[in-house]
Amino acid sequence: MLSMGADELDEAVASVVALLRPAVDRDWTDVNAGGLEWSCRQTAEHIVADFIAYATRLAGRAEHGYLPLRITLTSEDGLHTAGNADILDVIAATGALLGAAIRTAPRDARAFHPLPFRSANREGFAAMGIAEVLLHTHDIAEGLGLPYEPPAHLAEFVLTRIFPDVRPGPDHWQNLLWATGRADLPGRARLTEWHWTNNHVLDTERLRLEGVTPAAAADLSTGGTGGFDWIEGGPFDGTREAAGMVVKSYEAGVHRPEFGLYVLVRREDDRAVGGIGFHGVPDEDGKAEVGYDLAEAARGNGYATEALRTLAEWALARDDVRSLFATIEPSNIPSQAVIARAGFVRVSEELDEEGLQAYELRG
Repeated sequence: MLSMGADELDEAVASVVALLRPAVDRDWTDVNAGGLEWSCRQTAEHIVADFIAYATRLAGRAEHGYLPLRITLTSEDGLHTAGNADILDVIAATGALLGAAIRTAPRDARAFHPLPFRSANREGFAAMGIAEVLLHTHDIAEGLGLPYEPPAHLAEFVLTRIFPDVRPGPDHWQNLLWATGRADLPGRARLTEWHWTNNHVLDTERLRLEGVTPAAAADLSTGGTGGFDWIEGGPFDGTREAAGMVVKSYEAGVHRPEFGLYVLVRREDDRAVGGIGFHGVPDEDGKAEVGYDLAEAARGNGYATEALRTLAEWALARDDVRSLFATIEPSNIPSQAVIARAGFVRVSEELDEEGLQAYELRG
């Protein structure tokens, strides 16, 4: 069963507090944190601010904007700046606050985050929280001259949720450091700009098209649920095959999440009914192939048509997509009806080498 990330966040926070606790008597104010312009103290306060922002956004289902937070930690008498030991206590407390928000959020909860699709789900907020504490502890430890390497599975959790376009490597921690411009990797240019990527979601009248992360795709391709609550008979074979395609493209470092797999989720009950998506990125002519399927119990309700229309409208509004195509067996009359209702037209009467007919929709 896929983790929502709260346990991993707890582990990350606990390991960081244990690492930094012996260094609380050091000067954190006049020492820069690694390659940052912030001091170690400011960086620790930044972790607190992020935990509070993420927890309050997710708990309140914030739809836009930032919380105007400025962290100033003082002693109990309110007269003196709190010490380094105190800020570690606050990191632990606010980390627990974010963990509680993740555990209590329903699966379909989303809240504002700007990068890059304007929202994140509970797994996304967990991954962002883990990334903040791991990476900024790396920065603090570097500034203080402390050795630091977190458990590899925590870095892997982050990479497979919010860095879907980063090719995986044998060392998850070094890969995460590279992905955030903090380290070199053989055969890869060092990054000077970067951002993480939360999963893409498109809404229709009755459905949410939820972008599938590499972690969810790996689970789906091996017989799991991908973290979704499926109706009886789901997911269908095509969705599992498409998930396998996502895994292969991710492992090859060519995955672009917006051109991957989406799971169709009914908004009325948060049940997954099928899958839709692309067979890869658009080619040099701006042509992209689409595919879709539904669990048998969901067929006959117009879900595939509704989803395909929305996905096609989104894709053809992009500068890098000029046309969409799909291939269908001549005997698959229901799928032909879906593709026709979405505006696709048959390219020719001839079948391709696999015995399929091609349909196209141009922008």
